[in-house]
Amino acid sequence: MKRVLPFALLLACSAPALGQTVDSEGAKQLTDNLARYFSKKPFEIGFLKVSVEGDAYKLAFDFKPVVELLAKQDGLKLDLTPYTLLTKPRSDGAWDVSGNLAPEGSMEFNGPQGPQSMKMSIKGGKFVGVYDPELAAFSSATSSLEGMNMTSQDARQRTEMSSGAGTATMSATEGANGGVDFSMVQTIADFAEVITIDNPNSGQKIPLTVKSPEFSVDAKGKGLRTKPILDLLAFAVANEDEAKLKANQAELKSHLLTALPIWERIDGAYSLKDFSVGSPIGSFGAATLGIAFGMDGVSRNGTISYGIKASGLSIPQNLVPAWSVALLPTDIDLNFGGANIDLDTMAKKAIEAFDLNNNPPLSADFGDGLKKDFLANGPKILIGHSTVKGGGAEIGLEGDMTFPDGEKPDANVTIDVTGYDKIVASLQEAAKTDPQASQAFTGALAIKGFAKTLPDGRIEWVINARHDGSVTVNGAMLKGPDPVVEDNTDQDAVPGEGNNGGAGAKLQP
Repeated sequence: MKRVLPFALLLACSAPALGQTVDSEGAKQLTDNLARYFSKKPFEIGFLKVSVEGDAYKLAFDFKPVVELLAKQDGLKLDLTPYTLLTKPRSDGAWDVSGNLAPEGSMEFNGPQGPQSMKMSIKGGKFVGVYDPELAAFSSATSSLEGMNMTSQDARQRTEMSSGAGTATMSATEGANGGVDFSMVQTIADFAEVITIDNPNSGQKIPLTVKSPEFSVDAKGKGLRTKPILDLLAFAVANEDEAKLKANQAELKSHLLTALPIWERIDGAYSLKDFSVGSPIGSFGAATLGIAFGMDGVSRNGTISYGIKASGLSIPQNLVPAWSVALLPTDIDLNFGGANIDLDTMAKKAIEAFDLNNNPPLSADFGDGLKKDFLANGPKILIGHSTVKGGGAEIGLEGDMTFPDGEKPDANVTIDVTGYDKIVASLQEAAKTDPQASQAFTGALAIKGFAKTLPDGRIEWVINARHDGSVTVNGAMLKGPDPVVEDNTDQDAVPGEGNNGGAGAKLQP
């Protein structure tokens, strides 16, 4: 909700202000602009009203009509405080925007497993920004809050989330290749979440407590197609009737193509300091924890990336044997992703092929053709350079996976270790008194036998697994290709003549 209502202003201010006079005629124009994207229904039922307030326009959201409509649905209740936003035209054609961050309220409804509810309150939430109609985005905006509380509950889980003060800033500029480039930074203090899980089998309640004194988000985007996306939304509102939509599907296809690639690139990262998870078996934690995600838009050779990075890791020591505590990872940096992802061909062919007059709009075999086109571009699953540190050792790995025959993969992984001898020495010492450590020590020696020692002292394993089933380690064959199954059965042949006595499939090396 706190994202949707400022977005309503974005739609309302889709026309340049150009220093216009604030009056009833301008209020009517804003109403018409909003109706283009949300239809006239919200205004007809009294949910939204635009009026003049001093030198600005006020958008007043009254949730009572919505509550009355929802009351007709069994078990659904909505209680939200009234909400207002103010917008003022500027001489440069942009609009000043201000208001509270979000309304407060609660919701109750019947879910698949019984009654569910949610309640939210925000203290001191403020939003201020400048909306640029030429960008169809806020060129600058800031928001802040003094604190937030949210509670949700269903038949099996209750969650209580709270935070202290928080701030967010964002900016947007025209992209070099069209669309909008944007950035957003948000920080929240004293994040806490208490989750209580009801175990229906044992009747026990399992509490989990998640905490971080500092939680932050950093997001960046290039080439976001804001205007075509808004045009597509307006088209959907203007063609709500199914018959009209079918008649105008050529225009729909044009809007969809214009919106591509939706964005050029979007990257985001979450970061938590002194992160901890308390549980009945002990506390898990990390001095720092970060999660990063990035994705190209719809393109011929797109990429996607995902990363997890943590330092100062800790787990309850009673979960592992005492001898293994010193070997536990303390720092990780894991990176995964994909490359050569052709969504452009898939999207354009689907847009060209669909016909809303047919059921289904795409033929049953259309997906098979898309799959072939996708694999023909040689998509890759990637393991970017990743590291795991602990016990005086560091493990590094990277690799990729491809699909040369369109089905079974080829996989290549390189693993190198610094300080492997320290791991072996620690296991050797523990093996004197612990059978599990003895087994681990034997395994560590066996694995080292396949390794190659590099000039800098690291040991390395280069593992290649082919789609024919063969596996090599540092060039040595660990497993040969799978047997090839050939069906030489001749339906018209006489048993015993040229078909292996009618035995059917024959295995060949």
